[in-house]
Amino acid sequence: MRTLKNKRASILQLVCVAAFFSLAVFIIQSSFFTGDNGSSDLNKYFKKEIQILSDFQSSVKQCVANRGFGLTASIVDHCKLILKFPQGTNSTWYNQQFKKFEPLEYNYDVCDAILLWEQYRNMTTVLTREYLDTRPDGWLDYAALRIAQLGAKNCSNRALCEDHLNVILPAKPPFHPRQFHTCAVVGNSGDLLKTEFGAEIDSHDAVIRDNEAPVNEKYAKHVGLKRDFRLVVRGAAANMVKILNGSTDEVLIIKSQTHRDFNAMIKLIPNPVYLFQGIVLRRGAKGTGMKTIELALSMCDIVDIYGFTVDPGYTEWTRYFSTPRKGHNPLQGRAYYQLLECLGVIRIHSPMRAQRTQDWSDVPSREMISRAHAAALRLKRGHVNQAADSGQFGSCKVWGNVDPDNSGPISGSSDMSDVRRNSNYSKWEVMPFGSLRKEAQDHYAQMGGVSLYKMDGNRLDDLVCVRHSLKSEA
Repeated sequence: MRTLKNKRASILQLVCVAAFFSLAVFIIQSSFFTGDNGSSDLNKYFKKEIQILSDFQSSVKQCVANRGFGLTASIVDHCKLILKFPQGTNSTWYNQQFKKFEPLEYNYDVCDAILLWEQYRNMTTVLTREYLDTRPDGWLDYAALRIAQLGAKNCSNRALCEDHLNVILPAKPPFHPRQFHTCAVVGNSGDLLKTEFGAEIDSHDAVIRDNEAPVNEKYAKHVGLKRDFRLVVRGAAANMVKILNGSTDEVLIIKSQTHRDFNAMIKLIPNPVYLFQGIVLRRGAKGTGMKTIELALSMCDIVDIYGFTVDPGYTEWTRYFSTPRKGHNPLQGRAYYQLLECLGVIRIHSPMRAQRTQDWSDVPSREMISRAHAAALRLKRGHVNQAADSGQFGSCKVWGNVDPDNSGPISGSSDMSDVRRNSNYSKWEVMPFGSLRKEAQDHYAQMGGVSLYKMDGNRLDDLVCVRHSLKSEA
């Protein structure tokens, strides 16, 4: 009997010890990024990193105060802050789902944000054959998600899926990080009609527009005439030939899914057309404007945005080429774009900023941003017990290799029109590596010829990484 009681006591003690250990681990993990007054051992261990991030937070706070037209930032800890609109701000957008108007304050984790957006600077955001070949079940499961009207849940009939995708599927990335120095992302806001940014927009190395925004002499002084890239949703296929209006240089990037109408249009035009890889495959996907910024950041050193509704006094969703209609939630967008500017991701241009001297001195420097990024990365990897020296490939979960002797097919299909068949793709898919600007070549060498892709959505730790031979690009 005594033995039985001893065993029960021992078991109870083990259970208590296990419970205490689990609770301790939970507390450490929960408090790691909350900066609980520096009391945890981990916070003491990463004291230098926390100080770097705290200094960065102070710089972000000052930037918001200087550039936010009434927005203020309240620092919670070294990672978290709250952006607040002044009392009396007119919250005009009503959320039907939650039965309330937009709030006047928004919580952000700057550590996560800087890790996410700096990652985009090294990434590929166009779907390629090498990605589908490398990703686990890339052809079976993922490819089917990118094809509308497929009539099947997966690509068990791979030939059928390839028939849908080949017309827009390059073998390897057609664009490279750092390919352009300056890029203008032009939104569709009616605010553009209050400015004359046209010549300034056209002075960029590349201009990226979205959906059905017209480019013509009527709007030239407001939005410019240069056209290089256009991010489009699936519903815009029917109007693309009219919108392109004979422009063969404008590359189309399909945001969501390809489908029969898109493919029929693609087979008629000479423009390169690709599928955006960075789709968020879940409810609550971000708008086209945000995706256009993701695309730009993956190709450009400096991203200037125009035609985004970011000034105070927003009352309705307007477009420069059509009548007003209800749409996006303006306060949340304005707050997030302001955060991105103060993280060095974008530079905002708007009617209320048009007369400013744009010296950007109140935005954190690239050196400060790089230090903050490195500190956030060390904290994150220390938090999950990863090696601190795992470097730029620490988030690579899946690896693949490209045969240096196999460049792969150029996107297209056998039933294209003669116009399409004779399109000149050398500007992109078979561009000589030596034609890239030096910064892009240097970055490619620094990355060891590795292309980075997101696995899904905006998760930081799920990257597909594909090795290329540096010799094959020489």
